[in-house]
Amino acid sequence: MKKLLFMLSVCMLVLGVAGGAFASEGGAKVRILHASPDAPEVDVYVDGAPVVKAAAFKAATEYLPLKAGEHTVEIFPAGKKDQAVISQKVTVEQGKAYTVAAANKLANLELVIVEDSMDVTEGKTKIRVGHLSPDAPTVDVGLKGGEALFKGASFKGVTDYIEVAPGLYDLEIRTPDGKQVLDLSGSKLEGNNVYSLFAVNTADKLEVLALVDNAKTN
Repeated sequence: MKKLLFMLSVCMLVLGVAGGAFASEGGAKVRILHASPDAPEVDVYVDGAPVVKAAAFKAATEYLPLKAGEHTVEIFPAGKKDQAVISQKVTVEQGKAYTVAAANKLANLELVIVEDSMDVTEGKTKIRVGHLSPDAPTVDVGLKGGEALFKGASFKGVTDYIEVAPGLYDLEIRTPDGKQVLDLSGSKLEGNNVYSLFAVNTADKLEVLALVDNAKTN
């Protein structure tokens, strides 16, 4: 198994943020992740206003402020606002943060919406795992040759957060029978940060995107 570099950053999208649903402050915070391995670049609209243009697979936005309440999220192939491939109502609450991921293969594209955490005990790091690979089996995530930190993560599932000491970890993604799926040796988790690790792509090309939910100054 080829060892993949564990990246603690993702490409930011070029945003076309309009008025309306998105506020300059207050309300909720939402980031958008393109996690569909065979979908083309997409445009994302909220309540009829374009907010993301030409988002490619594995791209994620920074957190965007969104007014609390119900909103309509629509996703179109980039530059083609004729028929949405997704049109879904999304409700966000005051003071909360969310990740909205476009997941599954294009023929069955859907939104996976999860609430994110902004808090971590001083001096600790906090992580969770999300399974967004449409054809990968149920997996565990743990230390190489050691105990599982997260068990039984299946497609569209997102685990609870756990807190651990900051540092370098030799992690792996494996099936419940112990067979390694992906080597994540040398994963560096910084103190006072909160991470979401999303398994993406198809099973034969599985990789991990690590998003920082809340980077605090050490």
